[in-house]
Amino acid sequence: MRVGIGWCNEKDSFSSGKRAARLAIENGDIDRPDLVLSFCSGRNHADEFLGGLQSVLGGNTPIVGGSAVGIITNDYLSYEGSPTGVAIIQSAAIQQDMAVVGNLDEDEKTAGQKLGTQLSNGLEGKLLLIFYDSIKTPPTDALPPMMNASAPLIEGIEETLKPRVPIIGAGTIGDYALGPTNQFCGSYVASQTAVGVLVSGDFEPYFRIAHGCTPKDGIYHTITKIEGPVLYEVDGEPIVEMIDAMYGNQHWRNQKPVNQLTIGVNHGEKYGVFKEGYCVNRLIAGALPNSKGIVLFEPDLEEGTEILFMLRNGGQMIESAKRNSADLLEQVMADGRQPVFGLYIDCAGRTAQVSHTITEEALEVQKVFNRYDAPLLGFYAGVEVAPLLGRCRGLDWTGVLLDLARD
Repeated sequence: MRVGIGWCNEKDSFSSGKRAARLAIENGDIDRPDLVLSFCSGRNHADEFLGGLQSVLGGNTPIVGGSAVGIITNDYLSYEGSPTGVAIIQSAAIQQDMAVVGNLDEDEKTAGQKLGTQLSNGLEGKLLLIFYDSIKTPPTDALPPMMNASAPLIEGIEETLKPRVPIIGAGTIGDYALGPTNQFCGSYVASQTAVGVLVSGDFEPYFRIAHGCTPKDGIYHTITKIEGPVLYEVDGEPIVEMIDAMYGNQHWRNQKPVNQLTIGVNHGEKYGVFKEGYCVNRLIAGALPNSKGIVLFEPDLEEGTEILFMLRNGGQMIESAKRNSADLLEQVMADGRQPVFGLYIDCAGRTAQVSHTITEEALEVQKVFNRYDAPLLGFYAGVEVAPLLGRCRGLDWTGVLLDLARD
């Protein structure tokens, strides 16, 4: 298996695609691209960038990926300007099956069912990579953004994909303004789509989830009024007024998404030692213009659900990225295997710019992969998808690290 990583950051999207592809071919000594993962900033013209890739790779090479806030590689990290990145995989030992479904914004579960059905055609996969548009409707001056929900999409896939395999992927975003997004669908660009690549062959997938939130006070609250992604009341009290009291002002209402506060659900022991890996967080996309409720990134919470108010912890976030990436590759080596390709799906809220940290937490992932001389491509996303506690879930405020390893 050969893997080449390339990147570029320039305004001309076609030229950016050409340069990134050529650098990846050179770095990986590639002569026959079998699978290409690529991501580009929302400031790029996605069609032109894809055309630049195809001008180097040829029109028959399947390219999947899409919009991203920024790019991470072994020697590059940026979410400013127009960053683009590409990973080219060449291996006769890997088999793949790709499927694309549209109309994601109309019914996420139906889209998932169609995706799973298309992929249940003979290939017994080891891993399913999925990429889909996070943004259903962008924010306006009056309304926060509405998101495509990961939970029904995943549920639909798992209902129809036989046999089940681990699902790793992302709901993509292209900028911090949460504007419209694009997906690379093999040979073309589309929106409101979900793309799945079922992969099998002579490799083993390893993954870890890095976190970084801590309970604000450890007090559990109960959701008493919620409709889809809109949370109105907790403990019978208006949620907006509760958050006003936490901040001591109303300035947070203008943030889209809200900077420091998240909603967490603890799947571990309720009053035991808090373990970050057992908590699923939900980012707050913003407050309703009438201040009656808040919009969450995912519509998977219900009335009666017990929640914790969580604070983003920059120091813990960096430590978690360092520990989990090191543990992952140490496990690969302990199993007698060699890491050959890392994919890091990082929440766009974990950048130093948004988290107000001195250094980038993704630098810790870079250091570990460079220590093992293993190729790495990462990108900043809206929602991260990975198995957690026996279920595949859409996650927020996490970094999902995948490594493909061979004997």
